[in-house]
Amino acid sequence: MSRDFSFRLIATDGKARRGEITMPRGTIRTPAFMPVGTGGTVKAMYLDQVRDLGSDVILGNTYHLMLRPGAERVARLGGLHDFARWPYPILTDSGGFQVMSLSKLRKLTENGVTFRSHIDGSAHEMTPERSIEIQGLLDSDIQMQLDECTALPAKRNEIERAMELSLRWADRCKTAFGEQPGKAMFAIVQGGDIADLRVNSARALSAMDLKGYAVGGLAVGEPQDVMLDMLDVTCPELPASKPRYLMGVGTPDDIVKSVSRGIDMFDCVMPTRAGRHGLAYTRRGKINLRNARHADDPRPLDEESDCPAARDYSRAYLHHLVKSQEALGAMLLTWNNLAYYQRLMQDLRDAIEANAFADRTAAIAEGWTRGDLAPI
Repeated sequence: MSRDFSFRLIATDGKARRGEITMPRGTIRTPAFMPVGTGGTVKAMYLDQVRDLGSDVILGNTYHLMLRPGAERVARLGGLHDFARWPYPILTDSGGFQVMSLSKLRKLTENGVTFRSHIDGSAHEMTPERSIEIQGLLDSDIQMQLDECTALPAKRNEIERAMELSLRWADRCKTAFGEQPGKAMFAIVQGGDIADLRVNSARALSAMDLKGYAVGGLAVGEPQDVMLDMLDVTCPELPASKPRYLMGVGTPDDIVKSVSRGIDMFDCVMPTRAGRHGLAYTRRGKINLRNARHADDPRPLDEESDCPAARDYSRAYLHHLVKSQEALGAMLLTWNNLAYYQRLMQDLRDAIEANAFADRTAAIAEGWTRGDLAPI
C-alpha cells in the first residue's frame, strides 16, 4: 500500500472519471460513495457490514465527535480508526456546516466561529486551526478545511462575503495542516448559486495546490438543475489530476448526473436516514414501506440483489417492522439502501471503464421510471 496520498485516473468516458485514491490505510475506488458515520458509527449498521457492501471509506463528523465523546478522548484511545474498529480510510468534515446549521447561538468573525453546543449549551470556539487540530486528534486520513456554508437562497453580497472568508480560512487550514505524509487536506469551493463566484473560488483554491478539492454549499435548498449548473462551471476550473468531492449529495439521480460532470466522491445521510424512516432505494426506484399496499406483498425488495435485506425478506414483513417501529426494520432497510448505493457506484465505475456510461445510466434511469410494481 502507498505510503503517501495519491490519485490516478484509470479511465474516462466523456467527463465521467474512473480513478483510485491510494493512501496508507487503503485504496478508494472512484466514483465513490462515503457512508456517513456521524459520531463514529454508521447508524443501524455494523461497520463490518459497511465494509462488506463495498465501502472503501467512511465519513466522520468533526462537530459531533468534538462534542461527544471529545477529540482528545478519541486520541487517547488510539484515534477514530481504533475507536470505531474501522482500519480503512476515514474522511472528516471540518465541523463548519454543523456549526452553522445546528447551533442557534453562534457568532462569526474573521478568526472563526464561537457557538454553543446543541447537546448541553456549553461554549466552544472553532477556528481553521482548531478544526485541523481536532481532525488530527481523530487521526482522519482526509481532512476538510473550515468554511462558511451559506444556505440558499441568499443575496450576492452575503454569498461573496462567505466565499472570500472561506478562501482565507482555506489558506490558514493549509498552514495548520502542514506536511502530513499519507494524509490529505481538501479545500472547499463556495459561491452559492452564482457562477462567477464559483469560478473565482475554484481558481483561487486550485492555486493553493492541495491534494483534493470539494464543492460545498450545494443541495442546501436549491433545485437540482441549479446544482448541476454550478458543477458545469466549477469542475472545469479544478485540476484534472486531483479528486473532486461533492459534499452532502445525494439521491441516486443526483449522483449519476454529478458523475457525468466529473465528480469523484460523494457523501450523504440520505440512504441511512431513509432506512430509519421506512424508505428503500432499489433499482426499481424508491419504495415506501409505510404504505399499506405492502402489508400483504410477499415479494422481496429485489429478488436479484446480493444483499440479504433486499433479497430474503418480504415487503409484508418489512412493512410490519416499520409500522411496529421495530429496530430491525431500520437495520434491514439501511442495509438495503447502502447496498444499493454501493452497487450503483460499482455499476458507474464499470460503465466508465467499458466506455458505456451513457447507455448504462440510461438503463438505470429507466429502471427507476418503471417503478417497483413492474418486472425488470
